[in-house]
Amino acid sequence: MGWLEALILGLVQGLTEFLPVSSSGHLMIGQRLLGIDVQTGEDLLFVVVVHTATVLATIVVFRRQIRDLLKDLFRLRYNDGTDYLLKIGVSMIPIFIVGVFFKDQVEALFSSMTVVGVCLLLTALLLFLSDHYGRLKALCGRKEDVPAATSSARNGISWLQAFVIGVGQSIAVLPGLSRSGTTISTGLLAGVQRSDVAQFSFLMVLVPILGEAFLDVLRGDIFASQVGVTALLCGFAAAFVSGLFACRVMIALVKKARLGWFALYCALAGLLTLIFLS
Repeated sequence: MGWLEALILGLVQGLTEFLPVSSSGHLMIGQRLLGIDVQTGEDLLFVVVVHTATVLATIVVFRRQIRDLLKDLFRLRYNDGTDYLLKIGVSMIPIFIVGVFFKDQVEALFSSMTVVGVCLLLTALLLFLSDHYGRLKALCGRKEDVPAATSSARNGISWLQAFVIGVGQSIAVLPGLSRSGTTISTGLLAGVQRSDVAQFSFLMVLVPILGEAFLDVLRGDIFASQVGVTALLCGFAAAFVSGLFACRVMIALVKKARLGWFALYCALAGLLTLIFLS
């Protein structure tokens, strides 16, 4: 993998990790178009590097919120911060189950461009439904795009809603099914306010992404990679900078209920993938 290929794929990873269009699906499409073998150790090392970059971008964007959560945690009493962190913990239960019991089955799907195409279409459907759901509530004259009872939940999200969003994240391990798109859409459909769902969606994935990267390192096969340091640095920098941009953009778009164009994009990308790459 050369530096230019790494730069392109880093940009793809950073943008698509936060925008609701599926980073895994777009990385597979990009690798196929660039002629990169997705089964090599070179690819695994690169994936770990760019995922680490997007995690760092998330931490930078939400640094104040993370700092406040950690302060509340170390006060050693139940408060808003510990409540929020425990709900993030609840949201990780489904992805933990999938990782322990279905990891091999999920990884086997990453060689199928047909799966990517179908899952991109599913992402489009989820985004469309969540946007349509919000407009219907607005037409009914609601002050907010959530039920009145939902606003009384601590931190704007209930335990059940946290678990439901976690179920969405566990399904989004499929290549082509957007993690951010699925979790945000699931949260909106479950009744979480737009002002709360994006932050929860992005913070809840930090531990699973870091955990997955750590397990990849423990496997040891990434150290057999022949990818150059320059290419890794280009990929990391591109993913980090584009991730910062995409994360901030996505937060603004979710609040303004503008996901319809992403639904259209995912539908077109899914159809093109099924027609030309599967």
